Amino acid sequence: MNIAVRKPRMTRDAFFPWAQTQEVRYEFDGFEPVAMTGGTVNHDRITVNLLAALRVRLRGSGCRPGGPNAGLATIGDAVRYPDALVSCTRTPGTAYLVADPVVVFEVLSPTSGRTDRIDKVREYAAVASIRRYVIVESTDVGVTVLERASGDAAWIATALTAEDTLRMPEIGIEVPVAEMFEDTDLSAAEAQ
Repeated sequence: MNIAVRKPRMTRDAFFPWAQTQEVRYEFDGFEPVAMTGGTVNHDRITVNLLAALRVRLRGSGCRPGGPNAGLATIGDAVRYPDALVSCTRTPGTAYLVADPVVVFEVLSPTSGRTDRIDKVREYAAVASIRRYVIVESTDVGVTVLERASGDAAWIATALTAEDTLRMPEIGIEVPVAEMFEDTDLSAAEAQ
């Protein structure tokens, strides 16, 4: 069997100073920069709602929300910028990467579905500190929660809808799914 091997065109260390000079946002797949596309207004509103909910509930806990500019190291040299994440480890403000993320959130865009549902599932599973990966739809009220089984690398998947509550015992909080979707206009998204 022949396996194609990709040689890195850039290193993670070279990526950070390069990315700071770009007008467009990039992630780093471990080999080369990958441009991040813009999202919809619904995508932005869901992200803002999520970060606000996390900030209020985590205040005083020692855990902090971050994103979407907080970098996360995954497999090899890869660097991802999830829409939101939570870390309970203090990270210096000048750092490019958040230390020990516990929960990671991706809000889907029409072009990010494959990456978020396949590539990032594998990458986030490789980060031992991540206990929960939450994939949030942006065209309909829906959330897929991937939870790491106790002491196991395998994910357990659960689907949530507007009537459900996202429970995150690893950080001691709960967020109603409907709260993530406040002020979104999903009827326009469904018509497309």
